[in-house]
Amino acid sequence: MQGMKKFHFRKVYLLPSFLCLVAMLMTACGSGANSTSTTKAAANKQILVTSFPTAGTQDVQTLDPALLSDLPSNNASEPVFTGLVSLNDTGNVQAQMASSWDVSADKLTYTFHLKPNLKFSDGTPLTATDVAYSINRALDPATQSPTAPYYLRYIKDATAFNSGTGNIKTLIGDSLIVVNDSTLEIKLSQPISFFLYTLTYPCSYVVEKSLITKYGNQWTNHLDQGGGDGPFKVVKWTHNVGITFVPNPNYYGPQPQLKELDEVFYGNADSTSSDYLAGKIDDATVPLADYASYSKRSDFHKNLALQLNSYAMNYNIAPFNNIDIRKAFDLAINKQQITSKIWYNSMLPTNHLIPQGMLGYNPNLKGPDGTTSVTGNPTLAKQLLQEGMKQEGWTSIKQIPTVTLTVVNSGVQAQSEEAAVMQQDILDVLGIHINIEPVTYDTWVTNINKGAANPYQYYTYTWIADYGYPEDWTSLLFEPGASNNNMNYGQNHSSDAAAQQAVQKEMAQADITTNQTKAIAMYDDIEQKLVNDVVIMPMDQQYLTELRKPCVQGVQPNAMEQTPPDDWAKIYISTASCANVSVSVS
Repeated sequence: MQGMKKFHFRKVYLLPSFLCLVAMLMTACGSGANSTSTTKAAANKQILVTSFPTAGTQDVQTLDPALLSDLPSNNASEPVFTGLVSLNDTGNVQAQMASSWDVSADKLTYTFHLKPNLKFSDGTPLTATDVAYSINRALDPATQSPTAPYYLRYIKDATAFNSGTGNIKTLIGDSLIVVNDSTLEIKLSQPISFFLYTLTYPCSYVVEKSLITKYGNQWTNHLDQGGGDGPFKVVKWTHNVGITFVPNPNYYGPQPQLKELDEVFYGNADSTSSDYLAGKIDDATVPLADYASYSKRSDFHKNLALQLNSYAMNYNIAPFNNIDIRKAFDLAINKQQITSKIWYNSMLPTNHLIPQGMLGYNPNLKGPDGTTSVTGNPTLAKQLLQEGMKQEGWTSIKQIPTVTLTVVNSGVQAQSEEAAVMQQDILDVLGIHINIEPVTYDTWVTNINKGAANPYQYYTYTWIADYGYPEDWTSLLFEPGASNNNMNYGQNHSSDAAAQQAVQKEMAQADITTNQTKAIAMYDDIEQKLVNDVVIMPMDQQYLTELRKPCVQGVQPNAMEQTPPDDWAKIYISTASCANVSVSVS
């Protein structure tokens, strides 16, 4: 199966990529009587100018929910589209377009009942037929969605339809059954406990067929004419500059209090702070060089996110086809030293694949050396390297193939510093010199999306939660054939491949285990086995850190990095200090 979630390069400038309004729900504003006014400002001041959705990238790749594969694009589309269900402030499933749903006794049929009088942003009625069309379109092979084939794979016949095998020409009338304008049945191929969670992902969002028919692949450049169903609509997308949104008058939920939302593109994330201090934007990333001083400000905010910053090693490229050598590279790195000296403790060093704060987090997990240490283990690393070399028939370090570490050039100096420290650690402990290859974010996304054909040997691998279930951190990444499995776990010719495939079968069993207690125990066991195999090398869990103007009010913290659509109605600009609202990309 092919699938790619909202991959995110390591935005190590200490923020969520859409922390203040789309990718993250924020905490209360800074302290101080003169900076925390909650009195709502005049209507002409209800303009929010944000850099978070796309900070670090010059433009979004797409706004089409079916085609989203990177976090900046996903974040920019969130105010415009919605689906049957969404995640609430705590990351749990809540009703969205659907007012309710029923599940059959065999848990193979979900019947959704839509809210009354749904409309697209142009006023066109939105019915169950549109929901069925949108899900079917996402799975249609002609659409080439990088996400739907994986997130929606549990829908009956979805894989056969998407892959072109069999005689399935459409899922409408097969597993997507329109009972009437307000009722849709979705049939599954097997019962899973987290199906509703998968429907919160953008590839299930509802889009307007008439706009797509009229403009084809360019339809998202015409969202000012309709197409959306979320709390905002696009009035202008100026490529390489930004996007301007205004409230959607036909939104079925509560109307936003903001009169305009401006997302401004910044190719260099660190440059947002100067514009923030100049009053041009309402939020900013925190450059590491200023972390110590900025962290004392009343407008500084920090929360632990469900994001792991890691590195992956390709099982199909030597020397990383050898488990002992993989372990040696992992244990040569002192994660604690890197997070404290380079990131000023703005990251939480970790050995985990399921992050702290997630359902299924196992505090007793051990690293590859059988301990909970995050400081590395040089002695064992050297021993494992020698064992691995012996297994490969190498008697000299010089026989080890050249190793290249590919990192995303995000414009953040600390990212380069981390790579340099890793390079030195590996040289000092293992005696191996590695090359460092910086690449642009777009180049990285393109190659990561190649799945098993990923050309990288040793590379940046960062993951952010899609929903609050451990499948999102295990099966979704490492099952056979998933494009997220671009390190080729279980799909290689190493001596450990059979054992890896056994773990993959355990993942598949955990996914269909509806007893949550049993399922979590299975995922705990799976996670430990994956860590033992160094399926990826987790470095740290991201803290979401930002500067945010005290005038931005009405939001709540959520480590899922999403703003539920109806929550936009709670966000407003107060009379406290704020940005220059004359700044607009429209």
